[in-house]
Amino acid sequence: MSGNDRGQRPDAGLGEQGMLFDPVGPELADEIGYRGPTACAAAGITYRQLDYWARTGLVEPSIRAAHGSGSQRLYSFRDILVLKVVKRLLDTGVSLPNIRTAVTHLRDRGISDLAQITLMSDGATVYECTSADEVVDLLQGGQGVFGIALGKVWREVEGSLAELPSERADGTVAGAEHPDDELAARRSRRTAG
Repeated sequence: MSGNDRGQRPDAGLGEQGMLFDPVGPELADEIGYRGPTACAAAGITYRQLDYWARTGLVEPSIRAAHGSGSQRLYSFRDILVLKVVKRLLDTGVSLPNIRTAVTHLRDRGISDLAQITLMSDGATVYECTSADEVVDLLQGGQGVFGIALGKVWREVEGSLAELPSERADGTVAGAEHPDDELAARRSRRTAG
């Protein structure tokens, strides 16, 4: 990934998925997550993509991983944000290896001011821009063809998830039950009775 480098976090080891973004706000600090189908709906991806990306380590669920048949992965807000960014990059023709590089770079950097980041690409390379000047320089150099403003993606995911069911890591429903979430309703009845 190109762009300005501010160094890498020393605690992000190989084979370990760190946080893509530093914690922001109390609503993101809770262990509230979203099941696979909800993550797919919010990110605009298929379950097959979600499963493949989790198995290959591109975007793993940070709340709860699947352990055996019948267990459910639980994705955090940040995980879903990354899923949506990956989907947008794929839709614009960026190769999966280049997307892996971009996601790893952003994760290692520990971005804290998400609203200021724009990912630009020429379809092959992904560039990180943190200011309007960097975007203009990239465009003048003929490198940028499209951009993804991460702050806008954040707001889109927030809006999508507001209408979808969530749960805590322990399996209890977070907030009010969603009327269409039959599995959560069954689970609540089973634990209550």
